[in-house]
Amino acid sequence: MSPRYADIIIDISHEAIDRTFQYKIPEGLLGQIRIGSEVSIPFGRGNHLRNGYVVSFSDIPSFDEEKIKEIADIRKGAVPVESSLIELAAYIRECYGSTMINALKTVMPIKEKIKGLTRKQVRLLLSKHEAEEKLPAYRKKNAKAKVRLLTELMDECVIPYSLVTGKLNISAATLKAMQKENVIAIEEEGYYRDVVKTGDKEIRTQDNLRVMPNEEQQAAIDRIVTDYEKGNPGTYLLKGVTGSGKTLVYIEVIDRIVAMGKQAIVLIPEIALTYQTVKRFRKRFGGQVTIMNSKLSKGERYDQFEKAKNGEVTVMIGPRSALFTPFKNLGIIVIDEEHEAAYKSEYPPKYHAREVAIERARMAGASVLLGSATPSVESYYFAKSGAYQLLTLEKRAKKEARLAQVSIVDLREELKLGNRSIFSNRLKELMADRLAKKQQVMLFINRRGFAGFISCRSCGSVFKCPHCDVSLTEHDKGTLRERLVCHYCGYEQKKPTVCPKCQSPYIAGFGIGTQKVEEQIRTYFPEAKVLRMDADTTKNKHAHETILSQFANGEADILVGTQMIVKGHDFSNVTLMGIIAADLTLFDHDYKSAERTFALLTQAAGRAGRGSLSGDVVIQTYNPEHYCIETASRQDYEAFYEEEKAYRSLLKYPPFCHVLAVFMEHDRYEELVFLADRLKEHFVKWGQDNGILVIGPCDASIVKINDRYRRVVYLKHVQYNTLVEIKNKSEYFMERDAAYKDCYVSFDFDPVHGY
Repeated sequence: MSPRYADIIIDISHEAIDRTFQYKIPEGLLGQIRIGSEVSIPFGRGNHLRNGYVVSFSDIPSFDEEKIKEIADIRKGAVPVESSLIELAAYIRECYGSTMINALKTVMPIKEKIKGLTRKQVRLLLSKHEAEEKLPAYRKKNAKAKVRLLTELMDECVIPYSLVTGKLNISAATLKAMQKENVIAIEEEGYYRDVVKTGDKEIRTQDNLRVMPNEEQQAAIDRIVTDYEKGNPGTYLLKGVTGSGKTLVYIEVIDRIVAMGKQAIVLIPEIALTYQTVKRFRKRFGGQVTIMNSKLSKGERYDQFEKAKNGEVTVMIGPRSALFTPFKNLGIIVIDEEHEAAYKSEYPPKYHAREVAIERARMAGASVLLGSATPSVESYYFAKSGAYQLLTLEKRAKKEARLAQVSIVDLREELKLGNRSIFSNRLKELMADRLAKKQQVMLFINRRGFAGFISCRSCGSVFKCPHCDVSLTEHDKGTLRERLVCHYCGYEQKKPTVCPKCQSPYIAGFGIGTQKVEEQIRTYFPEAKVLRMDADTTKNKHAHETILSQFANGEADILVGTQMIVKGHDFSNVTLMGIIAADLTLFDHDYKSAERTFALLTQAAGRAGRGSLSGDVVIQTYNPEHYCIETASRQDYEAFYEEEKAYRSLLKYPPFCHVLAVFMEHDRYEELVFLADRLKEHFVKWGQDNGILVIGPCDASIVKINDRYRRVVYLKHVQYNTLVEIKNKSEYFMERDAAYKDCYVSFDFDPVHGY
């Protein structure tokens, strides 16, 4: 039976999404209206017809049925981009668990109404001949200002208003007089905020200077484009070793699809990748490329989406949120480094960009191209099973480039030799060698800050955040290491000089971070120029571009950073990559820890030796025998995949089984335990007929954050839709039970991080 009522939003602007209006669906339109449909409705006291969009349905009136108006008609013709985005929001709401309002706010790009920018200009209304005839009359009246302005306008028909009143020193009275004489017009012209630094506005490369694809690349390009031309767009996984030229494949495919009048979205996992990615795309597409990321202001984001909606750009580059660019003729979505956890939203709705991209492409008749040197286990499994089409690049694109030589250093043996420094003897030797040869070095450690935690060496007390169940991290502040910071809630305090429990002055940090590595470099290699790239040094706008351009220009010898330096960057003079502590991600509290470590190590190893110079990689670890470290040292993805696949299959993890994490949060721990246990009972009851496995509830790995306690229940089942049904039942149950009013509950399907 078709629903009888539709909830409709009138104003598509972001701040109006919370306000919906309920309308009856007339019998003649039953079955024709779906979520996202654009409809014509009577609105207000005068019942003036307005356009709106259907966002949800109901069989129950939300107020007096007699007062509910009927939908006038469904809009015919081309489907507006807003309709498809609303339909996509409905998909996200159903598949990932959230309110429709949250889903709409995820896909609707404009956070609020932003006023467009305008600039004034002065335009000459006369022909050059007419202006020449006018000049003598002005000279006769000694109207020097008019002569000055008219002379300039004869050379340049339009001049910015600020230049006229500033450099030319023309008064408002003079301008007004010339307007009355119909000599000039003062106009306001709209313009967009520029988000690409001037130095990055590359001129399009001439055809004869373009890098031509090799045989492997061309085969991948032809496969994707030919399928698209035949009306068979698909999902492709491009698996290529580091340096194999995946970006060139992206550019060539996009170039040919854009030539058909289509548009492209390119997703990248890190803002740090924007600099080099935009530079390469601008060389091919010029001003048709724009970017979207969290560093842009509200006005800048507004302008980029307006440009996309109006067809003034054809390629959008950015992280996860760029997926919702309002292109009307979308032809392809590229997801670079598709294995990255950054493509999974951390906040409800906890959607995965890869899955949502495939759904959006299906709706638009577009292709999806996933690229990675280390594909996620799920994507590679789907490619091997035929759900995706597998394309491979086995060789590095530059003929002279070779995969770097990798050494594994056992830090246990270093300790036996008396080396207690951050750097192994092997790494120090290679760093000294490369610095002497004027070659560059990159050092990777996946932790920012100075020390992992601070404790008293006398009583063992660890300094913890008063609001979260985590230790504080030491950060360098100028010349004094005096700042203790919580990375979860932002709490800060000065580093104490004595222990508050035992009054001991022996307080020290344990563990290492990027700041500590930077300090040690300056100790061992004082002559080296060092740059650091982490969350602390990239807070400001354009900080990523500044650091990377400085390193690319040879202004530093060593670049130290977190995972933002290991993905996608191409520096031909880097011949050494040092991985300081390979184990930092190996024992994270989730099933993807080995995959994440393998990907990071392989990506990091791929930064060295990308030019004509050979490269070396040093992996420092306490677990050299672990399969993910051993296979990463050989850059042997197939061997890693087989090991990891066996582990996932045995323990019923994706892609062999789906997992639903039900995360619960409350400000009272005892109440949280009661509510979680009660919900579990319902999970067991609902799932007993279809074999759902219920695990927990248990405390989250960090029990308290911001004075809120956290617990989690895990559900496993082979069928994704079965877990969606359980999610829907639990939402319905909690909405009608007042006990859950103060309990925050969110759902995470196939989580990429543990709780």
